[in-house]
Amino acid sequence: MDQALAVNRVREGLMDDWSILENVFKLLQKDDTFCVDPQKWNKQKIVSFLQPDDLKELINLKIRETETSTLAEIEQLCQSVIQYSVKTSHGRFHNQLFGQVDPFGLAGALITEAMNGSSYTYEVAPVFSLIETELIATVCRLAGYDHGDGIFGPGGSMSNMYGIVMARYKYAPEVKTTGMFGMRPLVLFTSDESHYSFVKASHWLGIGSDNCVAVRTNERGQMLLDDLEAKIIESKARGAQPFFVNCTAGTTVLGAFDDINGAADLAERYGLWLHVDACLGGAALLSHKHRSLIAGLQRANSFAWNPHKTVGVPLQCSLFLTRESGNLLERCNSAEAHYLFHQDKFYDVSYDTGNKSVQCGRKIDAFKFWLMLKARGYGQYGHLVDHAIDMGRLLEDKLRERPDRFRLVLQKHEYSNVCFWYIPKDMRVPANEETTDWWTRLYTVAPKIKEQMAYSGTLMVGYSPLKAQNLGNFFRMVFTCFPVLQIHELDFILDEIERLGEKIVA
Repeated sequence: MDQALAVNRVREGLMDDWSILENVFKLLQKDDTFCVDPQKWNKQKIVSFLQPDDLKELINLKIRETETSTLAEIEQLCQSVIQYSVKTSHGRFHNQLFGQVDPFGLAGALITEAMNGSSYTYEVAPVFSLIETELIATVCRLAGYDHGDGIFGPGGSMSNMYGIVMARYKYAPEVKTTGMFGMRPLVLFTSDESHYSFVKASHWLGIGSDNCVAVRTNERGQMLLDDLEAKIIESKARGAQPFFVNCTAGTTVLGAFDDINGAADLAERYGLWLHVDACLGGAALLSHKHRSLIAGLQRANSFAWNPHKTVGVPLQCSLFLTRESGNLLERCNSAEAHYLFHQDKFYDVSYDTGNKSVQCGRKIDAFKFWLMLKARGYGQYGHLVDHAIDMGRLLEDKLRERPDRFRLVLQKHEYSNVCFWYIPKDMRVPANEETTDWWTRLYTVAPKIKEQMAYSGTLMVGYSPLKAQNLGNFFRMVFTCFPVLQIHELDFILDEIERLGEKIVA
């Protein structure tokens, strides 16, 4: 087919092609797409799990130069993708730090995708630029940042990296132009239970992963400040330059919160930038009962928060906020791309956010969250956050009621994470018979039950080891604002783990 014929064919069929949207929207309205009705959870699978080779047999994944598909065939492909995807909005999906989406957030996501805008200039995204500015200002006020600044980024790892880059720029602005040649090695500090993004950022930014120093934690997963200070002093003694400390507000596994005020004291004493990775626990900003978890946040130079965790904003929605004024964020990241960020435009260019970002094209993530807050008010989400944390404490109580079958990793967790082991029937022995071999066997139980979960499609709960405390695999149950669970669901979770556990051999 020659070019003219091919182009004409697309042009002439384009209006018909747009009808696919109506058909796809009907697919999205089916009950089995989102699985949000609690009355139907018993009959709906979270996932119809197949091994990769089997799934490739069912769905034609091949892409060829000249092969085309009819609208009916495309609709069938979309149906198959939905059928074999994980229904993360199913009320029994508890596998990640996110879960069911808020319907207002999803509505926002549909609009932003349809508008196909990009968050770098007011010119191309006028309403969305104002919304992002307002939302950042609101979260800064909640954090206690009187003159804060910020940007939406592509996930928590990148938001944490923003903090490291800003800290380095403030300490040594010449790095932006001349690089790190001839400098003393820069060193950053974070707990041994913090997110891996700090090690990865150290690699990406040329700091070196060996200069990402792991600070020991206590049995609750909180960073030990005396070890932090000792390692700051040690790094200075060996000729390195400490410049950055990360506190974690809600660790990935235990949901632990570091002492931000204590870390701020050390950061001020040694002249270090204090960042808070609140990607998980930042929702405590909205809490009515648990805001003390992030006490001291206003003293941090910067923090990261993922509202797509806990709160229910559709993926992805990640904030980086800083209390630093003087356009430090823009000066740090601007490349002075005058062909795009003209200073002689016909409107107020202060609403052009592109110079603050490491990206050029940037998805409009603020609108989803903004629409949710407009619909409910952030106080309502505070109650939902408190409910999620309360459900965690209730699950702990229910686990204690089955001491022969379940064992808590912590007697009381700080956030909405609950970590525990399931003990199969043939492993229920007196405490004095819980040998090293017994524990080694126990660490194999959660992965085996997880496999049963995948094939049954009735429940999804993640598992994890905790290397820092020399603990093997256990279940990590995480409660989120959505679904808004009732207490009887806690019994289902434990009953189902027991039912599936009876099918395994430890």
